[in-house]
Amino acid sequence: MKQKTKFNAAILIIGNEILSGRTQDTNTSTIAQWLNLIGVKVNEVRVIPDIESIIIETVNHLRKVNNYVFTTGGIGPTHDDITAESISKAFNLEYKIHKEAFKILETYYKVGEFNEGRQKMAWMPSEANLILNPTSGAPGFNVENVFCLPGVPSILKSMLGGLKNKIVGGDPILSHTISLKTVESEIAKALTNVQNNNKDVEIGSYPFFQAGKLGVSIVIRSEDQLKIEKCSSEILDFIKKKKLEVVAR
Repeated sequence: MKQKTKFNAAILIIGNEILSGRTQDTNTSTIAQWLNLIGVKVNEVRVIPDIESIIIETVNHLRKVNNYVFTTGGIGPTHDDITAESISKAFNLEYKIHKEAFKILETYYKVGEFNEGRQKMAWMPSEANLILNPTSGAPGFNVENVFCLPGVPSILKSMLGGLKNKIVGGDPILSHTISLKTVESEIAKALTNVQNNNKDVEIGSYPFFQAGKLGVSIVIRSEDQLKIEKCSSEILDFIKKKKLEVVAR
C-alpha cells in the first residue's frame, strides 16, 4: 500500500504588539483550522518582534524544515512594517515596487489618497507572487513556500480562499472531541493506554472550567475517520468502567 504524503506548515506571527500583549493573536487559530481542512498539519507557531535580523533568520530556518510557512503582520504602510523587505533579504532578492500591486492599489484609492505611505505596500521581493485581497485592496505575496499575509484578522481571513490553488495538501485532518466531568489525573493512565494502542492517531487532553465545574476535553485527530472511531470506542469503554459523566461528544 502506497504511503500517503504528509504536508506540514509553520505559522510565524510578526509584531511587537502581539509580544507586548496589546493585541491578541487570533490569526493562528484561523490559519491552522483552514490548513487542517486542506490536509496540512501545523508543526509549530512562533511569535517574533519587528526586528529584521530575527525575521530573516527565522524565515530561513522555517522554510527549510516545513512545506509551507505563513507569516502574518508587518506588510502595512508604516515604518515598522518591515516584513516584505526582510523576506527579500532572506531570499537574496531585490526589494522593489511590484508593478501589478502598485496598479491594484492605485486603482483602489481615490485620487490624492495613494500617498507615499500607501505606496510602500506595493514594495515586495522582486520574484513575489501576489495574494489578492478582496477586503482592503493591499495584496499579500508569496515567494516559493513562504506566504505573507496581513495582521488584521478579518482581512487575513478573507484572503485565505485565494490561496487554495497554491497549496498542495493531503486528506483533511479530522477531529472528534469527548468532554468529561473529571480531572486529568483520573484518566491519565487509561488515556495513555489508548494512545499506545493507536500510535498514528493524535490524542490530546485539555482541562476546562465550565459553570463552576472542572472538566477535561479529549480531542482525537487523524486523517482517517475509522481510526478516530476506534479510538473513540476505546475511550468510551474506559469512561463507562470509571463511571465518568460525559458532558458532550
